[in-house]
Amino acid sequence: MDFDLENYFGKKVVGIDEVGRGPLAGPVLAAAVYIDRSLWKYYLKKYPTISKINDSKKISKKNRKKIYDILTKTISYGIGASSVKEIDKKNILQATLIAMERAYKSLNINAEFVIVDGINIPKINTKVKAIKNGDNKSISIASASIIAKVLRDKLMEKLSNKYPRFFWEQNSGYGTKKHIENIKIFGITPHHRKSFKPILKMIK
Repeated sequence: MDFDLENYFGKKVVGIDEVGRGPLAGPVLAAAVYIDRSLWKYYLKKYPTISKINDSKKISKKNRKKIYDILTKTISYGIGASSVKEIDKKNILQATLIAMERAYKSLNINAEFVIVDGINIPKINTKVKAIKNGDNKSISIASASIIAKVLRDKLMEKLSNKYPRFFWEQNSGYGTKKHIENIKIFGITPHHRKSFKPILKMIK
């Protein structure tokens, strides 16, 4: 993983990624990340663990947490989310783009260029490029994916304390067999996405 994409697009480049598009429960969450590349060699020397930065799905939970702890004290980042209500009202794609826009706004940096993971472009007041599989190609986007993933997992773990029957601390709201079985038995919570087909079929 390197800064080739960032170097191509300019000096002040922000990477954005989201997590939580697919789950049956919980919000969609996005992170926007700006890394001062002039300090990266210093960070690598001080914190060798960040050399493992990659798409958050390719990193173990333990390493994600380690990298998250380092990133959040060394780089600039912003967080944005869209609630379950927004997902059901607007659809998951629009809710995801809104979360990205909020993450960029939260970062509070006037970027020269923004690169986002995927194929859709959020409404951001600067130059934006969507990069397919960007979390495998850009350190900034991959870092955003790690931060978003760790924070969303923490949130789902917290929600699971109130709704332990759905095992969100394990499945992060995704539609595992046990999760779906228990929705059928116990019904949905306010955190379930009523617009998603598996749930829509059950509540009709």
